[in-house]
Amino acid sequence: MSMARFRPLWLGITLMTVTVATAAATATAKPDYLPPWNPPPSGGVHFSAPPVDAIADLHGDVVDPQLTVFFAGNQFMVVHDLIAAFRLAHPKYRRIFVETLPPGILAKQIETGSLVMGNLKIALKPDVFTAGKASIAEHQKQHQWFADTLDYARNPLAIMVAKGNPKAIKGLADLGRADVRVSMPNPKWEGIARQIEASYRKAGGQALETMIMKTKVANGTTFLTHIHHRQSPLRVLQGQSDAAPVWSTEAYFQEHILHHPITTIAIPADQNSTATYTAARMKDAPHAQAAKDFITFLGSSTAQSIYRKYGFQPVD
Repeated sequence: MSMARFRPLWLGITLMTVTVATAAATATAKPDYLPPWNPPPSGGVHFSAPPVDAIADLHGDVVDPQLTVFFAGNQFMVVHDLIAAFRLAHPKYRRIFVETLPPGILAKQIETGSLVMGNLKIALKPDVFTAGKASIAEHQKQHQWFADTLDYARNPLAIMVAKGNPKAIKGLADLGRADVRVSMPNPKWEGIARQIEASYRKAGGQALETMIMKTKVANGTTFLTHIHHRQSPLRVLQGQSDAAPVWSTEAYFQEHILHHPITTIAIPADQNSTATYTAARMKDAPHAQAAKDFITFLGSSTAQSIYRKYGFQPVD
């Protein structure tokens, strides 16, 4: 009897086996948690293919904006609600462009005059620049960039770990353990790194800071990020890192807004560091009145309630 008579049956069984295996793999596949985590703008053709083509930190209208804001990147989660509320308060401003990159990168963009992301070049001047209070003061001392400033929010540190805390991390001292993989903001462009390093010294002296920032960087168990406010949470979610010191709002956003499987470990007040965020109006702002209106809006009860929604603290 020819094998050809049995080939359709054999082929059918094979295809059925492949289909069942594929369905099983799909059913058990883990989510990738890839950003962007903000709602996309309305209208137009929507195209995004993470992680190859996904622009998470450029928001809004890049062509002829009426207001351009460079936001310290860890506030990316606030942008959608904040800009929508600002437009309601000031309907004349329709085309608004916002960047939420690390403040060190934003400062370099101001210095060089442009930002290059892949094949995209953006040569827009900001009307408003926001960063930590100390960073704004340092830029003003060096460059005299700003016409006026406003302190508008505060934020302490926390430790982000996978849900259930599988490594039983209790505090900052545990980040020095050999078995704990740490995702750490890069001090080259992330202001938060200085606050975290100060907290390491409070928790375990210079020895703990050296262990995490030198010894473990050298052996690969401390990873230094490129875009901390997205990279650290993603590394924890995808199992690449066991713990990440972050601003408390980043852990709050992942756990309580997105309901991603992470757990927040609080840092005691005597080991913690708190940042104050400052908005600065650029002296050479292309849209001076829009800049004034936006900074005034940041101090309004409407804007402040949005910051409270995402876990930010009020300025004393």
